[in-house]
Amino acid sequence: MKKRLKRVYKKLYSIFGRQYWWPADSAFEVMVGAILTQSTSWANVEKAILNLKKHKALSSRRLRTISLSRLALLIRPAGYYNIKAARLKNFADFFHKQYKADISKMRSANTGILRQQLLSVNGIGPETADSILLYALDKPVFVVDAYTKRILSRHGFIKDNYGYSQVQDLFMKNLKRDAKLFNEYHALLVRLGKDYCKKNKVKCEVCPLGYDK
Repeated sequence: MKKRLKRVYKKLYSIFGRQYWWPADSAFEVMVGAILTQSTSWANVEKAILNLKKHKALSSRRLRTISLSRLALLIRPAGYYNIKAARLKNFADFFHKQYKADISKMRSANTGILRQQLLSVNGIGPETADSILLYALDKPVFVVDAYTKRILSRHGFIKDNYGYSQVQDLFMKNLKRDAKLFNEYHALLVRLGKDYCKKNKVKCEVCPLGYDK
């Protein structure tokens, strides 16, 4: 399994190169993006974040003070805007109360404890929590999403009924726990999923991974 996972990474990297993910101007912006990207495309998230920046609302302090209705209007492009507005406020409150809105304090916290704290915030599930840990805080935690599960299932790494933790363990237990590696690997899988291994339209005949199992 270790060799297969490493081979997949090398193949994808040789084809796609470095992905420079997560695109953001700050760690806090990554956190906000991780919440906004739930059930929507990144293009829509970018529009919502641009609105927040234009109206000087992309800060934990401002997210706590802005009205829920105003915030929902600003992030409308990301979809489910009323729900996500509430989730952003929940996270901003947590960030202030638990870490005094200090990224460095959050980054220095124990990974396991911090993950549990994030999961306790209403509206933050495993994928969002792990995206915050990996992409915003450089914690070596592998992010699992629909692309990851689809690709691994189609190439025989996992069964269709595997849960989040089972898929995550596949990477965590067989690869060196390195934030940069996990960052790039996940980004490459997303790229493969978007370009070739789509939900209803696959391009197996030209897939960089071929039929190697």
